[in-house]
Amino acid sequence: MSRRWRLAILTAVVILLTGCGVSVPADPQGTLDRVSGGVLRVGASPNGDWVKLPSSGEPTGTEAELVRRFAAQLDARVEWSTGTEHILAERVEHGELDLMIGGLREDTPWEKHAALTRPYTESVDDTGKKHKHVMLVAKGENGFLLTLDTFLKESEVAK
Repeated sequence: MSRRWRLAILTAVVILLTGCGVSVPADPQGTLDRVSGGVLRVGASPNGDWVKLPSSGEPTGTEAELVRRFAAQLDARVEWSTGTEHILAERVEHGELDLMIGGLREDTPWEKHAALTRPYTESVDDTGKKHKHVMLVAKGENGFLLTLDTFLKESEVAK
């Protein structure tokens, strides 16, 4: 098939999808619409300065503060859940949480359970090795993921 035909077919598909009310990126589960003006369900796993879990009260730390600012941008209230990375990643996978934080690196094993944000900052460990950090969201919720990625890109996070 020639390049011209492929371009014509692609254009026709885009026009048809636009006419059908399909928006890209889409959220099959409606996460962005549900969270906007509502509740952002966040799983927080303790990890150094990224996420701290005080004996009483809500999580603190670099990522907890980022989540609060993101929620404020969406006019949403944060509903916190705490636990191990494994349990929280499974809850994201099953749609019980919208977002998971915990100082996660881009090489996280939880990518099998959820989608990753783009790396939004780097840290350097004691050996001098650099690590890029991400957050987890439900797979397929691309509108929500894009909104979060844009927020993280525009946020000033110390590297």
